[in-house]
Amino acid sequence: MKLVSYQTEGVVQLGVFIKGHIYNLHSCDKLIPHTMSEFLAGGVELMDRAKVINEKIITGQLAAKEEVFFELLAPVPNPTSCRDGYAFRQHVAAERRNRGVPMIPEFDQYPIFYFTNHNAIQGPGEIVCMPDHFQKLDFELEIAIVIGKKGRNVLAKDADEYVAGFMIMNDMSARTLQMEEMLLNLGPAKGKDFSTVIGPWLVTPDELAQHLVPAKAGHVGNNYNLSMKCWVNGQEVSQGNVADMDWTFAEIIERCAYGVDILPGDVIGSGTVGTGCFLELNGTKLLNDPNAQTQWLQDGDVVEMEIAGLGMLSNTIRKADSDFSILKLKK
Repeated sequence: MKLVSYQTEGVVQLGVFIKGHIYNLHSCDKLIPHTMSEFLAGGVELMDRAKVINEKIITGQLAAKEEVFFELLAPVPNPTSCRDGYAFRQHVAAERRNRGVPMIPEFDQYPIFYFTNHNAIQGPGEIVCMPDHFQKLDFELEIAIVIGKKGRNVLAKDADEYVAGFMIMNDMSARTLQMEEMLLNLGPAKGKDFSTVIGPWLVTPDELAQHLVPAKAGHVGNNYNLSMKCWVNGQEVSQGNVADMDWTFAEIIERCAYGVDILPGDVIGSGTVGTGCFLELNGTKLLNDPNAQTQWLQDGDVVEMEIAGLGMLSNTIRKADSDFSILKLKK
């Protein structure tokens, strides 16, 4: 099942996406709430009701009304929290190689994550950035999960049961801001707090069952053979696979839930796939040719991300009508 959040006549609604069409779930079953947050809080019971509606529409047993005029939003417009992980060893190793430092052994010892700004979640459409963001503005190609039920001290062997669904994630990054604040060993903060893009759908795990593959040796949990690609202005710049995750979402959940509650509506990103950002790609180019031309996102650029089974997430980069700069406030 592919769940969507959308807006029509100024009201946020919850729907299912079926063969290119959106159908309002509440209009089909009055026990299903209008918003994704309320829906996820309802747990398995509401998820099962939605799956019944979804199946009836697909099989023609229910003549649901199709939405015609709408604006597609992030599937989870108001997550309870947003974490981002560091699951792809290829990306971490490449970035450290490009900086001339050895691979950090702690990567293989435990999964890590950081909290990003859950109030800066966006879906398809325009991403408006401030002038300082354009100082090495970057995309990050990732997959994300949404938690579907409350848990605490969840073991990795049980953690996949807490996943409500999967989405594409673009962890937008302002590298100059990020690198400056990381010199103080704190963050990332302003370099990553302005836009985290998710979408276009929330795809339930049952839809991806045919793509299940074993976790890497020594790891626990589900993994999926799903190709990942990114284009900028129609040119392919990145490709990878979800199966390349070294740390699984189950293992990341286990760490997230240690001593704290994970809640329905929590978003957790995988971290960047190998080749999944300009920072890594530019570094590799410069390593091979110190005179190579680097690339960063510019005003008007179109970023398209696709993960097999999860759709395509498209955004256009726009510059805010402002000249305010915090970089210029440096003492």
